[in-house]
Amino acid sequence: MRWIAALAEDDPIGKAVAGLVARYRVTDGEKFRIVDHATDDKAGLDKVTAKRFVKARRHHLAVLQENFAAARTRGIVVVLQGMDTAGKDSLIRHVMSGMNPQGTDVTSFKAPTPEEQAHDFLWRVHAAAPPRGKVGVFNRSHYEDVLVARVHAERLAMDGLPGDPSHPEFWDRRLEDIRHFEQYMTRQGFLFLKIFLHISFDEQRRRILRRLDRPEKRWKFDEGDLVERQFWPRYQVAYEEAIRATATEDAPWLVVPSDHKWLSRLVTMEALVGCLESLNPEPPPATSDLVRKIAEFRRALEKDTIVHPA
Repeated sequence: MRWIAALAEDDPIGKAVAGLVARYRVTDGEKFRIVDHATDDKAGLDKVTAKRFVKARRHHLAVLQENFAAARTRGIVVVLQGMDTAGKDSLIRHVMSGMNPQGTDVTSFKAPTPEEQAHDFLWRVHAAAPPRGKVGVFNRSHYEDVLVARVHAERLAMDGLPGDPSHPEFWDRRLEDIRHFEQYMTRQGFLFLKIFLHISFDEQRRRILRRLDRPEKRWKFDEGDLVERQFWPRYQVAYEEAIRATATEDAPWLVVPSDHKWLSRLVTMEALVGCLESLNPEPPPATSDLVRKIAEFRRALEKDTIVHPA
């Protein structure tokens, strides 16, 4: 699934950002290196233009989602990953707000609960997968089990779990399981849109400082963010290994430069529009019985003289 639909003649914004999603798509992870991907790219755009495009696309996204929900033939899983302060929450607010909440499920994955630890590591993710006709947004995801769990392998609950997390083979097998899970879901008619919000070490520092400097943002500050910064190089390796192992043609990654939030929001918006357009969702046709009775129903409504109480 390439997520790219033919540009409509009356789609000036689509033409203006043509190639934007492809610019950051990784479909073959074999040669992927995280250092080859800039965090501060602007794709030749500016903040004002990008924000205007995102706002203008919300209506188009809403129409596509309505048809997608009515068709109920496919499902979409949006995976959002990134270091702390990468902008996952604000991206959901700015981009996903254009969709009907009834057709969207947002799931935030935290540290596994005791019940979740009693199951296989993909159990909670599969349980949260959206049904056909819905867009499921994973704020963090099954990749936490090969990112945070890998960086802090000493915290991994190993009761009954075979293997040795100190060996690379343990994580290679988990990544293989994730790749097979996504292949299975794809064969069942579900499309994956996996987004890595790629920020720099310095940009994260600036964003944490802004949280401290702005009283209305201080509630988001966590001392743990400072501790996790010490593991930045290990997280970069874990992300690189995850993308290398799971970027495929059917379930590619978008490695989105996110030092500028306005760009990451526009790329995500266009990727989601492209996903929906590529599926070409159409509402189910009316039943033959309804078509046959349309004239009858219309006459009944036109003669309706019932006055509803105020």
